[in-house]
Amino acid sequence: MYLQDRLEFCDAVIAYAGGQSFEAWSADVMRRDATLHKLALIGEAAMRIPDAVRLEAAAIPWRKIVGTRNRVMHAYPGVDLSTIWIIASVEVPALRKELVSLLQRL
Repeated sequence: MYLQDRLEFCDAVIAYAGGQSFEAWSADVMRRDATLHKLALIGEAAMRIPDAVRLEAAAIPWRKIVGTRNRVMHAYPGVDLSTIWIIASVEVPALRKELVSLLQRL
């Protein structure tokens, strides 16, 4: 199921950004690229979540997640790393909690 995939992608993003300062994370090209890749996969999986499931989890910003995917995939050289850092270090952990709650309800 795409929800479980998203949970695994969130775990990867958290692992890539966890314990890192912005400066260390942004200087580590492999870690940064891996984070961007997993964020794109989170958005890709979000596009495949059925509407009924989306309604069950209205607190999850589905459009924002897909929008992030689109920016990462189509404007990679112009992606603002400080924004990606905030997404990876703040928003993805919050998303993970919402996904766990949603999976428990389903």
